[in-house]
Amino acid sequence: MINWIDKKFEELNLEELYASIRLRAEVFVVEQTCPYQDCDNLDQKSIHLMGYEKDQLVAYMRIIPAGISYDEVSMGRIVTSPTVRRTGVGKELMRKGFETVETHFGATPIRISAQTYLLKFYEEFGFEFTGKEYLEDGIPHSDMLRKV
Repeated sequence: MINWIDKKFEELNLEELYASIRLRAEVFVVEQTCPYQDCDNLDQKSIHLMGYEKDQLVAYMRIIPAGISYDEVSMGRIVTSPTVRRTGVGKELMRKGFETVETHFGATPIRISAQTYLLKFYEEFGFEFTGKEYLEDGIPHSDMLRKV
């Protein structure tokens, strides 16, 4: 069973901050062999949704308020540990993400920059491809919007 918590940046303790950076690096930098600047000064403005299995962070996303990255609220750094892939944790992460957005911002549109190979996954949650595809850090991404 996953234990879900969400916190603003200033509420994170050092262990939570380290675990989130470690998981992001494990997947986005090492697994996907994509060196990129993860520390982009958006963490400080974000809500951090973390899913723990026992004492291990296995799922994470950050939720960025409207007007910072996009006109809409956005979800980013959406990641699950390889240890929980294909178990439904990614879908649970998305559902918890929507609940977290609603709690903090109300019913509102959400924009994401999705790795293109995951379009169908995000479409399951009501996101629609906006027609804008681009390379981000050498990986094809697609702009997607989930309307209210």
